[in-house]
Amino acid sequence: MTSITVHLEPLLKLTDEHFLQLCQANPDVKFEQQANGDLIIVAPTGGETGSYNSEVNADFVIWKRQTQSGVVFDSSTCFRLPNGAKRSPDVAWITAERWNALAPEDRKKFPLIAPDFVLELVSPSDNLADVQAKMREYIANGVRLGWLIDPDAKLVEIYRPGQPVAVLQAPQTLSGEDVLPEFELPCDRFFLA
Repeated sequence: MTSITVHLEPLLKLTDEHFLQLCQANPDVKFEQQANGDLIIVAPTGGETGSYNSEVNADFVIWKRQTQSGVVFDSSTCFRLPNGAKRSPDVAWITAERWNALAPEDRKKFPLIAPDFVLELVSPSDNLADVQAKMREYIANGVRLGWLIDPDAKLVEIYRPGQPVAVLQAPQTLSGEDVLPEFELPCDRFFLA
């Protein structure tokens, strides 16, 4: 199954509140929305990708608990980016200072904030060009570091503001650099086969 894009405009323009209501009325469907208003019905992942996502989130949560440096989010969290897009990265992290600066009611809905870090794990249902475009969008909207991991191609793409995309062939680990201090992600689990 692949994601489906529904072109709503010029017939219909979803406000942020309408998008929230749509998501609440359809809790079994994962939606994203592009900056141009197109609605994306995100395909569910398969078992292997779901397992990878859980493992990666666990790595981030353990690191976060040790450092008390911020807040980790899973793929069920939808962020409203400054350009109007609504995105749900597989993993996201925001510094505690930036997260705590949001009003409590804004943290309960779809927060209007670009994460400091995002990770997207390419699944068989993803179109690589679409995921790469999403990564560029994240960076253009204030994300400071992004990792795109493609297990089938055994590649990692690293996105940073103002820099060309770095492509690594089956790295053993990824460093969180100055965005995720002291964090290292073991990558061997993605590239076994």
